[in-house]
Amino acid sequence: MGKKWWNIHRPSGSPERKPISLQLVAQHIESPTGKTIGARIVTFVIMLAIWLVFSGKFDLFHVGLGMICSALVALWSSDLLFSATMSWSVIRTWVRFGWYIPWLLYQILKANCHLLYLVFHPRMLELIDPRVIKFRSMIKDTIGLVTFANSITLTPGTITVYLSVYGDLTVHSIDSYSRESLPGEMERRIARVFES
Repeated sequence: MGKKWWNIHRPSGSPERKPISLQLVAQHIESPTGKTIGARIVTFVIMLAIWLVFSGKFDLFHVGLGMICSALVALWSSDLLFSATMSWSVIRTWVRFGWYIPWLLYQILKANCHLLYLVFHPRMLELIDPRVIKFRSMIKDTIGLVTFANSITLTPGTITVYLSVYGDLTVHSIDSYSRESLPGEMERRIARVFES
């Protein structure tokens, strides 16, 4: 196999060059705070794209404001999206979370239909039975607990009132149907996402 292409025309006596690996060069450029510039750039681009999609305004003022806000978010919190020790387990968690989102959207749709049924039912006052329930979650991961609490709140008919770092949740539910599934399948799915 002989010489590599980068050493073929090397003058005699000059040091041998090593090939540059095809890793992201930006990962190796460190800023004074220790965060990588590459992670900040990617965070900036993601935040700006979200800003542009949701604002829907493309004049100079709104795009400029979006760039300023995206730059501040990227400066202060790029490590939330990209940790310094990005590993395959983190990537697997993001993929599993991506599979959780469609299931959650389906649960939100089902709960909306149930609330429509309650609101338009002739015996609405008999069916509505608001209660506050307390339970301890089996999820140990902090981000998993927050995701669980937010998922409960996003599902119509239930609101997470309190969440402790130990996994104790207090949830308000509008009727027995809304509370019978708690903690249930949602908790098991989130535990699979964050603790597997």
